[in-house]
Amino acid sequence: MTNNKFVINWIEEMAELLEPSEIMWITGEQSQLDQLKEEAIKTGELILLNQELHPGCTLHRSAVNDVARVEDRTFICTEDKEDAGPNNNWIAPEEMYGIIKPIFKGAMRGRTMYIIPYSMGPVDSPYSKIGFEITDSIYVVLNMDIMTRVGRRVLERLGESEDFVKGVHSTAELDDKKRYIAHFPEDNTIWSVNSGYGGNVLLGKKCFALRIASHQGKNEGWMAEHMLILGIENPQGEVKYIAGAFPSACGKTNLAMLIPPEVYRKKGYKVWTVGDDIAWMHIGEDGRLYAINPEAGFFGVVPGTNEKSNPNALGTMEKDTIFTNVALNLDNGSVWWEGLDSNPPENGEDWKGDAWNGKTSKEKGAHPNSRFTSSARNCPSISPHWEDPQGVPISAILFGGRRAKTAPLVYESRDWQHGTFLGATMASETTAAIIGDVGVVRRDPMAMLPFCGYNMGDYFQHWLDMGGELGDKAPKIFHVNWFRLDENGDYMWPGFGDNMRVLEWILNRCENKVDAEEIAIGYIPKAEDINREGVEEEVSLSKVRELLKVNKEEWLEDVENIKEFFKPFGDRLPVEIKDELNKLEENLRN
Repeated sequence: MTNNKFVINWIEEMAELLEPSEIMWITGEQSQLDQLKEEAIKTGELILLNQELHPGCTLHRSAVNDVARVEDRTFICTEDKEDAGPNNNWIAPEEMYGIIKPIFKGAMRGRTMYIIPYSMGPVDSPYSKIGFEITDSIYVVLNMDIMTRVGRRVLERLGESEDFVKGVHSTAELDDKKRYIAHFPEDNTIWSVNSGYGGNVLLGKKCFALRIASHQGKNEGWMAEHMLILGIENPQGEVKYIAGAFPSACGKTNLAMLIPPEVYRKKGYKVWTVGDDIAWMHIGEDGRLYAINPEAGFFGVVPGTNEKSNPNALGTMEKDTIFTNVALNLDNGSVWWEGLDSNPPENGEDWKGDAWNGKTSKEKGAHPNSRFTSSARNCPSISPHWEDPQGVPISAILFGGRRAKTAPLVYESRDWQHGTFLGATMASETTAAIIGDVGVVRRDPMAMLPFCGYNMGDYFQHWLDMGGELGDKAPKIFHVNWFRLDENGDYMWPGFGDNMRVLEWILNRCENKVDAEEIAIGYIPKAEDINREGVEEEVSLSKVRELLKVNKEEWLEDVENIKEFFKPFGDRLPVEIKDELNKLEENLRN
């Protein structure tokens, strides 16, 4: 497959360690992938669904002890502990290799070692990166084919270069006590063992595209961010692009695939999906910030996805999709999950494969973290520019969280430095869906806390440095909160497609078409500038004013919470971020 001596030497070293019975290079040819899929169906690794209802679709069940990312078993291994930072679990590289190599030794005896050459980003983009994943799982091979660009063309692009990320994975014995997801950013290496769950084993995703790439971006002058990318086309055919970071349970995929309200659609507005999860951003030749989606597919959570919440996601899943840990309807060979509709199968199997009657069982049919893997090409709203090699120019960056009261519906930062502070202090409140106390504030800077591959204090500095390079061409930065509650505990904002109304104001601000009011925390809209056409009764002008209110006492409590959160970063926290925190407190006390 390749004459690249760096690749060949590494493959030989791994084969000696893993001791596979066979070795297979993944070429990217459909015939090979079809053959592997058939093999996985025969062994039960995949279950073939009703091909009339779900053409090309299969179901996978992971081990019961292996259903989500394991943050306590995920490590950043740098020579200096401070370089990993308080945001990461750290073990020195030499020590981690000493722990993990014996687990990998002979792990593929009696198994096939699959070698997947893949590209994060369009193969012809100057901003893409090449990786290899060695795995013993056909599930991983088929998912990586959807999520990345794989095969011979990737090897051609790499040529003789040694600039590639080395990833090795084995399901081994699925022993959760010997489960490790170890990243070696200084070696461009990822080792994952004893897991079969996508978030831990699709090494191109969070492992490479965020943890390793964020480290690369810091060193090379670009940004790897946990952000969606969407385009908004106005009736004149002009498209402006927005990138947005949101913690889990904040509607990120729904926003990426947003369908505008009817009043907008009738006027000719369209929303285009470029990416739903990760953005790699760089400064273009014209000095503006551009973003590519490094992924080629979606690995999305399915519970709660339905015709109201995200019809474009449902459309994406209609064909050639791998479902993971959802319920199976035995009567018609289809899948079901909580929140899809009110008609669960009575003769079914739950995500564990146990007999399940959705009408009578108190147990959930689908795991709360059940997933779908689908090609971005399947998405009805996919942008015609989603694979542009240069990426798309970003006009605005959004940070969001789930706050019952403190954060207003939308506000704008004063400048890039202040915007970096908004990202650094992003937070959500826990809900009943999360184990623990309800209403506890959890900080998740830029939605990157579990994914930043180095010290987050240095990460904030990198943001500030990028802003300095962008100068007056930097995108404007905003914070949004769709989840404000009234005194009865009901959501005040309709959300979903109606979030378009806030995005319209944001783009109007980017083009200096509307004014804003400066308050202690930044700039807020004038209530009348939020378009309420079609929802005047549901969203009264007084309700918009309420959504934009800022309670200084609540915010001063938040300031104390932020101070506690920042403490572990010590001297690595940039002085500019400290200045912004002091400025916020001073503004609130005046």
